[in-house]
Amino acid sequence: MLRLLTFAVPLTLLLLVGIEPWIATVIAALIGLSVSYIFLRGPREAVARDLYNARHGSKETHTDAAAEDSVTDGATDAAASGNTAGGR
Repeated sequence: MLRLLTFAVPLTLLLLVGIEPWIATVIAALIGLSVSYIFLRGPREAVARDLYNARHGSKETHTDAAAEDSVTDGATDAAASGNTAGGR
């Protein structure tokens, strides 16, 4: 909401002054981008941190998952050694 205001307020002021609408839009976008980048760093970093955590998650393995993986890996290893040793 704050980012929208950093664009809308300068746009309204520039249009009221009588600047061409497309020039006012470009100038308001540059002002909004600059103000947002400088003063709204906290919310931007919080979103970036949340996205990073959602993407990478925690690396800890649950005990059920570790036990399941060891059983699966053991079955795969046994099947692989059985196919190579007794196949011919």
